[in-house]
Amino acid sequence: MNNLLISKVRPWGGELVDIVVTEGVISEIAPAADDPGPGLEGGGRLILPALSDVHLHLDSSCLGLPVRPYTGEPGRWGRIMNDRKNWRTAERSVAERATFTLAVAIANGATRIRTHAQVDVDSGLEKFEGVAAARERYADVADVEIVAFPQVGILLEAGCADLLDAALRAGADLIGGIDPCEIDRDPVRHLDVVFDLAERHQVGVDIHLHEAGELGLFTTALILDRVEALGMQGRVTISHARSLCSGLPGVPAAIDRLAAAEVAITHAAGSRGWELPLIALAEAGVRVGVGMDGQRDFWSPYGNGDMLDRAWQLAFTNGFSTDQEIEHALAVATWGGAGILDRGLRPLDRLGLHPGFAPGDPAEFVLVDAPSPTAAVMDRPGARTVVHRGAVVSVDTDLDGFSMPGRCE
Repeated sequence: MNNLLISKVRPWGGELVDIVVTEGVISEIAPAADDPGPGLEGGGRLILPALSDVHLHLDSSCLGLPVRPYTGEPGRWGRIMNDRKNWRTAERSVAERATFTLAVAIANGATRIRTHAQVDVDSGLEKFEGVAAARERYADVADVEIVAFPQVGILLEAGCADLLDAALRAGADLIGGIDPCEIDRDPVRHLDVVFDLAERHQVGVDIHLHEAGELGLFTTALILDRVEALGMQGRVTISHARSLCSGLPGVPAAIDRLAAAEVAITHAAGSRGWELPLIALAEAGVRVGVGMDGQRDFWSPYGNGDMLDRAWQLAFTNGFSTDQEIEHALAVATWGGAGILDRGLRPLDRLGLHPGFAPGDPAEFVLVDAPSPTAAVMDRPGARTVVHRGAVVSVDTDLDGFSMPGRCE
């Protein structure tokens, strides 16, 4: 842990202050002094909690490589099979691609990350091992969790459960799942495997749930039944949770159950039927984070490794326009994700919060040259200073064969 004085900064666009960091956490915040002493000179810049990417697929990312024509068939299964068919044709290894993508994320200010790593009979543990190598390389500058993720289901191919078990023994932090009804067509057996592995290895759960409408609400209820029966409150996340976007009469009750069971939600700022009811979730106290998902991979050409850009997308797709709403989107992309990785942090339970700057809060920050949080989201300034565990950090994104995406060059 590190000690640091950060002088003349404006938390969430407020008044100029000096921030004292001791042993990696905030120990004091005071009005800016004329001569604060040695440390990090903020120069009046905006300071925010570090960005958090809590739904990422480092193993599939092709960020920094030439954009390839999309070749998948329509639908989720078509995309899954397109990935399986083509992932070995990427120009660099999983470890190299994961390493570059993680470097870009950290350089842009994301120091708290949860990534999925696909585990199946086709790739074995190769994708997990590549992601684990990237995590190890940047262990000093970012906290990275890995989910052992059965993208092709658990029951369709013999041996998948054993591979997931092996990934957890090799250092995966959570066990994943995916669409127990639509893919495996047997939600009870699917969830049996997921929660058995979670109990056996004493890890958390993060389940992809793209299932829409009443089917998705049904599966959500099955997951919540397991959480309540096994006492796993505060240890489970549902990714995407598309059924909550449906507007169906059962959604408010589902949100109340999610809050009571302390089940978190992560998503990728989707549109056209994928817009989560962010305000209702906040009011209920449900923890919500956002992530880049896949980036320029065999699923999608989107993504640039910048979670500030994803905060803009989150605000845009939800029709946010007021400063308070846009700041909430930014809070989800910073503190919201952090509170999923560290359930000891207070949740974003209403609009208008400016978290991350109380004594005892972790010293995870990003400094940007912007007059306000709204301006930071709208403009996404390129030059940033990143602080992790109370120390200024930097990463080298000049990796052979990769190019920084778009405006970040």
